[in-house]
Amino acid sequence: MRNPPALPQRLSDVSVIAPIGTILWLLGAVALYVAHVTTGRPLDIWFTTCVAGAVLGAIGYGIFRWQRAAARRGSRTAQEGLR
Repeated sequence: MRNPPALPQRLSDVSVIAPIGTILWLLGAVALYVAHVTTGRPLDIWFTTCVAGAVLGAIGYGIFRWQRAAARRGSRTAQEGLR
């Protein structure tokens, strides 16, 4: 049985994918807010979900950067393989 092929580096690099995903959540929230302002429709669960996705993505990316910096400086408690 053969293993599936590896993902290309650009699709598996967290330092690229996490900010893109966070920006997409933020763009979704902005689009829903603009729709709310122009049509008067109430903000609903879709808007809340987009805001939560953007906030959690930003927090997750911040933690990733923090761990990566610790790994680069050689901290004992840092995760391995983040250089």
